[in-house]
This record gives sequence, structure tokens and C-alpha cells, in this order.
Amino acid sequence: MNDKLIQLTKKLIKNRTLTEEEYAYIVAHRSNESATLLRQAADNVRREYYGTDVYIRGLIEISNICKNNCLYCGIRAGNKNCQRYRLTVQQILGCCDEGYSLGFRTFVLQGGEDGFFTDEILCEVIAEIKRRYPDCAVTLSLGERSRESYQRLFDAGADRYLLRHETADDEHYSLLHPSDMTLANRMKCLEILKDIGYQVGCGFMVGSPYQTDETIAKDLKFIENFQPDMCGIGPFIPHKDTPFADYEQGTLELTCYLLSIVRLICPRVLLPATTALGTIDPQGREKGVLSGANVVMPNLSPEDVRDKYSLYNGKLSSGAEAASNKAELARRMKNIGYRVVSSRGDVNK
Repeated sequence: MNDKLIQLTKKLIKNRTLTEEEYAYIVAHRSNESATLLRQAADNVRREYYGTDVYIRGLIEISNICKNNCLYCGIRAGNKNCQRYRLTVQQILGCCDEGYSLGFRTFVLQGGEDGFFTDEILCEVIAEIKRRYPDCAVTLSLGERSRESYQRLFDAGADRYLLRHETADDEHYSLLHPSDMTLANRMKCLEILKDIGYQVGCGFMVGSPYQTDETIAKDLKFIENFQPDMCGIGPFIPHKDTPFADYEQGTLELTCYLLSIVRLICPRVLLPATTALGTIDPQGREKGVLSGANVVMPNLSPEDVRDKYSLYNGKLSSGAEAASNKAELARRMKNIGYRVVSSRGDVNK
């Protein structure tokens, strides 16, 4: 038994904060015992703020066209094997119509940084969703934009914005992205989004190339200080048409360990059990929820494009991953003691 590990684990549970060095230690020396302590504590905290409710988001992948060349991403600009697509405004609204009838009250518009989707077009889409469904929330995950752009989208009715920071370590960031992308700009965007008034989400890949216990510690300290409303954490999974094709994928075990830590340091956070978790393990989504997650995002995109939004190898888009199969998802959550609810699922302030 590692007495220091257990001591630091209990300190985290009690105080909801550690130093960077202490975070690195509990990651590097994690054990079944520390994982169990963290998981149980995270579950208690989540129940305190959200009970057993699991919020569902309807994910609409509006375009796999992207100007960026992130080394880990299957829809990177340099991937010539990617079959590109872009949804029309009517297709996006059609997905929302279907989702609303299925009980979804949050729509997540996600896509690559596609220049076609100007502020004018996005504002039209957001305003129309809000007009049709004033009881719904709109979440955007469309990358880095200007303050003016973020403000216009917010004024049109967007409620939340998810922009994963990917890593809080500058050198690590440069190893995952082309030179025209910087961690400083990513962090600036997150601060702008919070300043405007969005519910803001950050997050990172677990097990990404060149990641260390120390870089994870920086991620955790950043999340602790930033206090995001949402945090997307999922395992890195390589894509066959990227420079990282032959790199090892992240693990379910470490991802769930970090989900528990994030729940403890951000008690009110909306924390997804990601598609990537379900991709690497048939019970990945359930294990994520048991570790402290309280959000799942089934796919509302048209069936004929789901396979084309290929961020990584083997990405799930059918079964319980499909929005049309909400009943199967609800059954699986019920089996582990949780319930899928139809509500906006805003952050509990």
C-alpha cells in the first residue's frame, strides 16, 4: 500500500484541490484502491448536485471540412482520404425537429473549422432553432473564432460553447498541432467565451502522443482554476490517415480515473461519458457515468454522413450511440442505477 498516494487521494476528496506536483503523483502512482476512493467520492458529489439524472444532448455534426491540420484528427485538412460533406441549413433544422420529437432539449452543433459557416449562416440557424424550440439549449463546438463572432452567436441565442483545450502544456500543444495554432490563442478563446457569458467547456484527450503525468497534472490544475461548466475528456484513439496512426490509444482505466478527479475539483461540472469511451469498451459509457459523468451525447446527424465524421478509427454512431435508439441508452443507464432525463440540463450553479 502506498501511504502517500492514499493520503493525497483523501486530501483531494476533502479539499478539492492539489498542487501540480501532487496531481502528477496521484496519476503516476494510481492504484485500484485510490481509483475506488475517487470513484465513490465522485459519485457522491455528482449525486449531491444532480442526483441520478443523466442529461442527453443531440449531437449534430454539421461539417467535416476543416482548415486546420491537427496531427491527431481524422478530418484534418491534409487527409486526402476523407470524404467531405457539409449539412445544409434545412438538414440541420431537420435533425433538430427529429431530436425534439425524441425528447432532446439540447442540440450540439459540432464541426470542423469550415469557412462556409459564417456568422450570418450560423446566426440564422441558431435563431431558427430557438424560434421553433424556445425550451431548448444550443451548444456550439466549432473551434476558434473571433470575439466578435462569439458575441454574435451568443446574441443569436447560443447558450454553450465547447472548445477543448487539448493540453495545458505549451510544448505538448505544439507537438499535437501545426505551427499556426497556439495554446495561447486557444486559452484566450476560452476566456473570451466565459467573459461573454456562455456556459463554457474545455477538455483534453487522455493518452495523446507525448502526454506525460506532468502534462496531465497541468490539465487538472488548469481545469481546477478555470472551473468550466462542461469538460470533455475522452481517450485518444488514433486515426489511420494521420501522422499518429501507429500510436497507442488511451485507456479506459486512466480516463475514468481522471473523470472522477474532474468531478471532485469541479463539483457542478457537466461531464460527458464520451463516444470515444464507448468506442474502446462496450461498457465504456456506463463506466464513465459510474466514475462521475452525467452527460451523454447520442448522434442526431443524418445516417448517411455519420461515418464520414471520422475523428478516429472505429468511431461509434449506431446502437445506443444513435439518437433514434434513446430507449436502449435509457435502459443501459437504468441498469446501473441512473436515469436519462429530457431537459436542457444546465449547469447547477
